[in-house]
Amino acid sequence: MRAFRTGLPALLAAGLATGALAQGTLPPAAPARPKPAAAPQPAPDSAFEAARVAFEALPEAERRGLQDALVWTGDYNGVTTGAFGKRSFEGIQTYQTRTGAAPTGLLTPPERAALKREAEEARRAARFKVQPDSASGVVVGVPEALLPKKSAIPGGTRWQSADGRVTLDTKSFPQGETSLDALFERAIAAMPGRKVTYKLKKPDFIVITAETAGGRSYLRYAEGPQGIRGFTLGYDRALADTVDRLVIAVANNFSPFPEDAPAPTAPTAATGPTPRTPASGLAAAPAVPPLPGVQAEARPAATGLLLGGGRVLTAASALESCAAPRIGGAAARIERRDAAGSLALLSAEGLAGGAPPPLRAEPVSEGEALLVLGAQAKGRPSVAPATAAVEGVYAPLQPGAAGAPVLDRSGRLVGLVARFPTAPRLIAGVMPPTRYAVVPGKAVAAFLGESGLPAGAGKDAGKDLAKGAATTLGGAAAPVLDAVVAITCAR
Repeated sequence: MRAFRTGLPALLAAGLATGALAQGTLPPAAPARPKPAAAPQPAPDSAFEAARVAFEALPEAERRGLQDALVWTGDYNGVTTGAFGKRSFEGIQTYQTRTGAAPTGLLTPPERAALKREAEEARRAARFKVQPDSASGVVVGVPEALLPKKSAIPGGTRWQSADGRVTLDTKSFPQGETSLDALFERAIAAMPGRKVTYKLKKPDFIVITAETAGGRSYLRYAEGPQGIRGFTLGYDRALADTVDRLVIAVANNFSPFPEDAPAPTAPTAATGPTPRTPASGLAAAPAVPPLPGVQAEARPAATGLLLGGGRVLTAASALESCAAPRIGGAAARIERRDAAGSLALLSAEGLAGGAPPPLRAEPVSEGEALLVLGAQAKGRPSVAPATAAVEGVYAPLQPGAAGAPVLDRSGRLVGLVARFPTAPRLIAGVMPPTRYAVVPGKAVAAFLGESGLPAGAGKDAGKDLAKGAATTLGGAAAPVLDAVVAITCAR
């Protein structure tokens, strides 16, 4: 199938070969050979650069939408981040060649419209539905036309094709029941007739693909404060031309810890795997309505970081339409803003909580693993995995995340989320991973200094944390959770 004929393993990993140096005795009088001239660097690909500039000029939602469309047309096999690279360039060329257009790698407006129409037809034909799964707590995309059978399994849900040749399982484990290490070792263990074709292990997630003579599988699990959640998709390799693109679509729309997803619920009757038994379908329990006369809890307008002495730091953007902010039920006063209009300092009576994290002095590197703590209406803050991006962070945040502290994996503050969109694009009620601007730690330190508050930062302040860098999101977030508060707006 077009862009997928090399198979998922080849798309996910590349090999590195090294040679051995043969040793021998040199003639005693042999003159030293001059070093060969350095090979000239290849000239920049002008076609690629032109396509990149044109693509990156589009709004982020449009860029991500085009990549998602190329997945559905079978011409692209990457993640839908909106970033333009070689894989995006070649995917567009493949689409253009297939449709009889010049393979420039640069989509014209009519080509973009045609691509979206073709993708929407494929998505509609698959009846692809991004939905919360109450049994495991995840949000997952399900091609219901291919997987019409739905049944309960311990800790999750199973969707299956009518003939049993394709199976999608969601699964959750409570905190402490198992570990990512154990799941990883079990999944890569040698088995007769089975070959692991790709494996990736990070502190907070794992991905493994494998093949047998007759089938393929894709496994992905992530760890968070609520435990471990993930999914496995297995299918007959004879169906690869159809299912490979669906694997990518499912993976791109998977969210293991969505803020608004229902907590995992046990099925009414424990059932084991029932691959060929028709499913009755599991309905999520309806939300309990508020009691008469009791006002529902207001959703946070922003997230604040307690500094001590009744002071709270947040992003100024969150207060643009909030004339009467409140923190912990008490009215809050805006003391000052920074000159750039990025940060705001609030004060309120009766605030108590944990100490803010130490500031990190050195800048983060692009692609570095981070985490974001977002306030919630009730309970502990949400902990979202994040990745450092150019002048920002890429993370699955929810409304109210403006001002949320961004930490590195050793628990040091690297900045605050600068702004959350007023009209976010939600999928199944949750926000997919998106790029957000960040007010950097350097600006935070300067503002606190101007406000007469200790910055409490630097390499020395965080050296103990850095030495024992946390291996989980929960471990890095735990010392800071009590310092994160919700900011609401009185109406």
